[in-house]
Amino acid sequence: MMVVLSGLLAASLAIGLPVGSAYADEPTDGTGAGTSATEVLDSLEVKGRAPKTGYKRTQFGKAWADVDHNGCDTRNDILNRDLTGVKHKWRTHNCVVKSGKLHDPYTGKDIKFKKGKKTSTAVQIDHVVALSDAWQKGAQKLSEERRTALANDPYNLLAVQGRANQKKSDGDAATWLPSNKGFRCEYVARQIGVKHKYSLWVTQAEKKAMAKVLSSCPTQTVPDYTGVKDSTAEKTTESEQTEQTQTEQSAEQAQQTQQTTQAPAPEPAPAPAPAPQPAPQQDVYYQNCTAARAAGAAPIYQGQPGYRSQLDRDHDGVACE
Repeated sequence: MMVVLSGLLAASLAIGLPVGSAYADEPTDGTGAGTSATEVLDSLEVKGRAPKTGYKRTQFGKAWADVDHNGCDTRNDILNRDLTGVKHKWRTHNCVVKSGKLHDPYTGKDIKFKKGKKTSTAVQIDHVVALSDAWQKGAQKLSEERRTALANDPYNLLAVQGRANQKKSDGDAATWLPSNKGFRCEYVARQIGVKHKYSLWVTQAEKKAMAKVLSSCPTQTVPDYTGVKDSTAEKTTESEQTEQTQTEQSAEQAQQTQQTTQAPAPEPAPAPAPAPQPAPQQDVYYQNCTAARAAGAAPIYQGQPGYRSQLDRDHDGVACE
């Protein structure tokens, strides 16, 4: 028995694991969930950023593919997960989100979401580890199937404020952190979990920035859940939502009855015209979504180079999604 234990101890030391390491009980999802984020960070390979040569969005599969085969695309899966008070578009089997409210983890602000050509971009789905960043730090060596999994992994996706997502772009922890300082520890820990799961490396500057954030929260562990745990955001239960819908329907019926028995009320004053949207830049033109995906530009949000309403089939402000 002692010989066996000695052999196990020697094997642990040989591969660089400390005795009693939490990796012995690491979850099968490969994230290192529940383990000290600092410990998992120290296990990641540190290398320089590889060239971006060859990167295209299509290298990570079709945008928002239904990889879990639940009949709903990844974008709407995340909206359904992260928004509260969700209402769905008719006849989409509770998939396409029509409206809801987001407690944005990046800014700490509450944002009302309404699907539409000029409103959908207020809430966007962010890759916590940006795809082009992943490409330059090991993803180019992964199979296309594995890259598609990375691009659609709920663990690597968060619904966030559109402006914050645009500012982040493809930055890593060394170049961008959420303005909501209370979320930075979890944000960095989630990036570490994603990189551990998909065998991606970090640069020296990135590791230094992550370690600096984690120094303020030494007990931070790698998240073991797909959504953001936020005790301040009010969650609407299914029964509450049903009750709310019934109340709204009753109110509409009562209003219709009142309108038939009373003289018609004067027409309300017209709503103020919406603020004009900035015209999309014309220096980029994609003949179709196939061309946009081939260039690695899809999805294209309204206001970004290459966006055209002809490419936005459902007119929600996101083309070639």
